[in-house]
Amino acid sequence: MTMDNEIKTENGTKTENAQPVDERPEYKGTNLEEAISLAEHRLKLPREKFNYEIVTEKTRLFGLKCKEIVIRAWPKDEDADNAAERFLAQLKTVFPLDLNYQIKRRADIIFVIFDGPDKTILLRNDGSLLLAIQHVLNKISPIKVQVDCEFYRKRKEKKLRDYAQRIARQVSDSGREEILDLMNPYERRIIHIVANETPGVTSESIGEGFLKKVKIFKAPR
Repeated sequence: MTMDNEIKTENGTKTENAQPVDERPEYKGTNLEEAISLAEHRLKLPREKFNYEIVTEKTRLFGLKCKEIVIRAWPKDEDADNAAERFLAQLKTVFPLDLNYQIKRRADIIFVIFDGPDKTILLRNDGSLLLAIQHVLNKISPIKVQVDCEFYRKRKEKKLRDYAQRIARQVSDSGREEILDLMNPYERRIIHIVANETPGVTSESIGEGFLKKVKIFKAPR
């Protein structure tokens, strides 16, 4: 497999004290700035010294409408920063597909964009192989990794948003909750955002582990 590494760094800082994603502490606020400020206070670090990711955004209705945003935040790690790149470099020696990729880096996320003669194999079965690679990269990297190929993420997001909007409207009209099939964190996040954009409707994840179901239901008054 031919690999062509192109690394674009927008911020030279790197992460430290890496933790598994599920163990990273969460911080809540009514907006992103408030959540980040809380993380600064709890971590005792300025925001440029830690990475964060948005876990979910919710609109709650308890008499008054209010918004809640939840983030995960963790200190940066200089030594573990290149874990994803090292894994991909090693993968090319054993992976049986003819692919190349580019890596684009931001302060809090790494984008891996695949291309090459065998790229369509990554997209079979609704991108199962592409998402499996992303899952492995996120297990070994302290920085969030997103993978893409042939604008898969954009097409997948549109499909999920349309699906979530349809289910949320059904719940709003009927008042009956809907429980969706098992989804990965990326898919659940899109469903949560869209569901909570529908007035009078909210959502929550149910279950344990990497794959969970999403329940969409009428928001309490």
